[in-house]
Order: sequence, then structure tokens, then C-alpha cells
Amino acid sequence: MASHKISRTTEDIKRELTAILRDVKDPRVSGAFVSIIRVEVTNDLSYCTVYISALEGMAKAQEAVKGLKSAAGFIRRELGLRLSIRHVPTLIFKATDSIEYSANISKILHDLDIKREETDTDE
Repeated sequence: MASHKISRTTEDIKRELTAILRDVKDPRVSGAFVSIIRVEVTNDLSYCTVYISALEGMAKAQEAVKGLKSAAGFIRRELGLRLSIRHVPTLIFKATDSIEYSANISKILHDLDIKREETDTDE
């Protein structure tokens, strides 16, 4: 029963954080194409780890995390206003390079597809 509540709360937090990120005025956050990759909430709902990735790479994601840490109070207050939970978890932001990694894999697959089409037309 408790796992359903935690998963539902995790999804609610992710949805609301995505909306709140649009309102953050910090140039480190608003200037980068920042995306929330994953949200993990502890069983007692006291801590929430938010994994952030940027399209420009890991350096931009780390800059965005610095901006998000400085705006954590605002984000937490907004989260408390938007969600009806008794205790708003403490937010922990971490940078990840998953968007850059996915884009690199997509590029490699696209290049392989082009090479395969070239060899098919040569035969």
C-alpha cells in the first residue's frame, strides 16, 4: 500500500517540478535546456533526489544544479503550495549526462544506418 503512495507522490513531484522550473529566474537554469530525468523519494518522504540533465552536456547540467540549489527554497515553497502533502521533502539536485549520452547513441545509430544504405546502393 505504501509503495503506491510513494510512486504517486514521486510522479506528482516530478510533474510539478517540471512546471516550477519554467518559473525559475536564475540564468543558470533558464538559459540551459534543462530536463528532469528522474525523481527518487525516500520512504518517509523526507528527501527527494532530482536528477537533472542538460542538452548542452554535463558542464551545463552542473551549472544548472548550482542554480537550482540556490533556488531550492523557492522551489520547495512552490512545491508545497501546489501539492497537498503534509511535509515537503528536502530537495537534492544531482547532474547526469543522460540526454547527451542518448543523443550520442542516436547519432551513432544514424551514422550506421547511412553507411548501411550506402553499401546497399553500391551492390
